[in-house]
Amino acid sequence: MSEHLSSSIADLRKSYERAELNEDASQADPLKQFEQWLDEAIAAQLPEPNAMTLATVASNLRPSTRIVLVKGFDERGIVWFTNYDSRKGRELAGNPYAALQFHWVELERVVRIEGVVEKVSAEESDAYYNSRPLDSRIGAWASPQSEVITSRSVLVANAAKYGAKFLLQPPRPPHWGGYRLKPDNWQFWQGRKSRLHDRLRYTLQADASWLRERLAP
Repeated sequence: MSEHLSSSIADLRKSYERAELNEDASQADPLKQFEQWLDEAIAAQLPEPNAMTLATVASNLRPSTRIVLVKGFDERGIVWFTNYDSRKGRELAGNPYAALQFHWVELERVVRIEGVVEKVSAEESDAYYNSRPLDSRIGAWASPQSEVITSRSVLVANAAKYGAKFLLQPPRPPHWGGYRLKPDNWQFWQGRKSRLHDRLRYTLQADASWLRERLAP
């Protein structure tokens, strides 16, 4: 059975023919190119177009990935929110460099972003935390993210405890807040026929301009 499944996976094929990405039609500023593609992913009603893979590296040089949701972006960088005591939080505390990846399968597009990560201000974290539904705000208190727990009942009991403690006004936990990745490298990948994909890289220069180059796929 395993050999059969492996053979079936090896035979999977798809021809990418939806769009193209060329230098003349792409934005000179990678942030504007990203905004354009994200807007198109949202307009296409893709499932969770704001979902991105976050890659970090631990002190023992072992990489790890997880899915997080982008909650904001501007010229300062890409923002998401999480538990600072989680595995990703601990890894970012020891090594502040990370990579993000968006994969919009239906549009045959990938965006990769690399850079240094910093915490957003307390004011930014407070503002986003207070905009969340009440159960999500209580959940930030209830979950000791990345820690071993005996069963789901631990989370349920914690949620009940903090719900009773804070009622409708839970404050933001000190261990929860936002991160901002400040990009110095972007890559935009558009699937093309015959595996001759389009791939543009933007690299931040010393004068704060962006060098745009085409990479072989």
